[in-house]
Formats: sequence, C-alpha cells, structure tokens
Amino acid sequence: VQLQASGGGQVQPGGSLRLSCVASGLTLDDYAVGWFRQAPGKEREGVSCISSSGTEYYADSVKGRFTISRDNAKNTVYLQMNSLKPEDTAVYYCGASRGGAYEYWGQGTQVTVSS
Repeated sequence: VQLQASGGGQVQPGGSLRLSCVASGLTLDDYAVGWFRQAPGKEREGVSCISSSGTEYYADSVKGRFTISRDNAKNTVYLQMNSLKPEDTAVYYCGASRGGAYEYWGQGTQVTVSS
C-alpha cells in the first residue's frame, strides 16, 4: 500500500499549485483522504479533508482558496491551491483513513511560496 503525494514546487504569492495524492494497493474511494502540512518549527496541521462520500472540510486559513476533490477512477485526490501566501509554505502530506486514525501516509511534497 502506498500513497504518492506530488505537485509541490515554488510559486510567487498569489500563484497556484495542484497537489495530487495517488494511491496504490488500496481503493481510495473507501477512505477519507486528508491533506496536512508542516512548516519548519511548527506542528503538523490539517488543511483539508474529503470523506468517502465526498463531503469536504477545510481549515479556516485556506477556506475560499483551496479546493479538495477526488477522482475515484484514477484513485487520486487533488488539492487545488489558489491565491497562495507565504504562510502556506510547508511540506504537504496526504493521508487515508477509514474513519479513525489515518492509516496510510504519503511521503510529502514541498510547497514554497516566495517572491
């Protein structure tokens, strides 16, 4: 079982990125999938989550700027990030949960927002 997070990079403030979380060895639509981030010197925080039924949740800091979605045919969950700010700079991780603790984690992808 593996989650592969990708799509990070360096962008200027106001820019956009789309992160992907691709699963292998499990059927992702059976899981809630969350995106988390960890900035240097800070604890990991939840950014967004999509339930197995498609309900979306967002941290207040990203509401209106980030959109989570899933493509079950591709076994992939996306995080579209618009209007990026320097404070969005972090390593972003995806995780999969059947309703309790997150069971599987991706390896992380770096997002840097800087001019």
